[in-house]
Amino acid sequence: MENIVFLDRKTVKADFKTPSFPHEWLDFEMTNKVEVIERLKDATIAITNKVQIRKEEIDQLPNLRLIQVAATGTDCVDSKYCREKGIIVSNIRNYSTISVSEHVFSYILALRRNLFSNNNFAQNGDWQKSDIFCSLDFPILDLHNSTLGIIGYGAIGKAVKKIAEAFGMNVLIAERKGVDIVREGRVTFDEVINSSDIITLHCPLTDETRGLLSKEEFSKMKPNSLLINCGRGGLVDENALVQALKNGQIGGAAVDVLSCEPPSQGNPLLDADLPNLIVTPHVAWASIEAMQTLADQLIDNLESFVRGNPQNIVN
Repeated sequence: MENIVFLDRKTVKADFKTPSFPHEWLDFEMTNKVEVIERLKDATIAITNKVQIRKEEIDQLPNLRLIQVAATGTDCVDSKYCREKGIIVSNIRNYSTISVSEHVFSYILALRRNLFSNNNFAQNGDWQKSDIFCSLDFPILDLHNSTLGIIGYGAIGKAVKKIAEAFGMNVLIAERKGVDIVREGRVTFDEVINSSDIITLHCPLTDETRGLLSKEEFSKMKPNSLLINCGRGGLVDENALVQALKNGQIGGAAVDVLSCEPPSQGNPLLDADLPNLIVTPHVAWASIEAMQTLADQLIDNLESFVRGNPQNIVN
């Protein structure tokens, strides 16, 4: 019989199907680092969204055979050490493609069309005082014929490209930063930085991508360009981004992710108080439909593992 423990059930607001195999299932709303070993001591299957399971925990969990990450990103798990110990790590794939790509364009439209400033103009009494029928104080830019640069071309990047083309945008797909060979259909990283009206990030956080955009990159961007980050907070130097916005090096930014979440110790992007900056609390992935897809795929992964044919294994 499998002993399943979900360490942070509160992070997925969806209904889970009951696995068909013999099991015991124990949910914890949230789990602190010091509680991980005690809560997983009898577990054969651990489910985690963001709770970290590292070498020090793995060494004290002899029964553990599968770590199921309730997300796509697996940086919360020491996957390499798990392979050495014969523990399978599995993740959830492509469940939030629609949700994230739609969120990206809600950001783009809000910033390019100055929705918040125009809403404030109407709501705070300025429209009533206007001597013309409208407000022309906040410039509006069309998406049509603008250039979107995509950094990170997986399932979400491809979905973003499809929506962009429906708007009539020109799309550039970035090659990896600093490489000499540019694959067919892509352009250099620097060309995306220099030429895009909007840059959107959809790459994982690795040693290679940490701090991908910083002071140097912002200095090369168009002065009215936008940065969208629905990937990982660590992809962007947050202090450099604040300075780029304040100095007018770029036109605006929208981020759904921060370098530390939740930002209990504060964050420069939350302290900036800038009209051309949108920050949302890591919700781009979390449409009702996406969360249910995640829950269904998670159970499918468990079923496949128990049958001896594990799916979505993290290499």
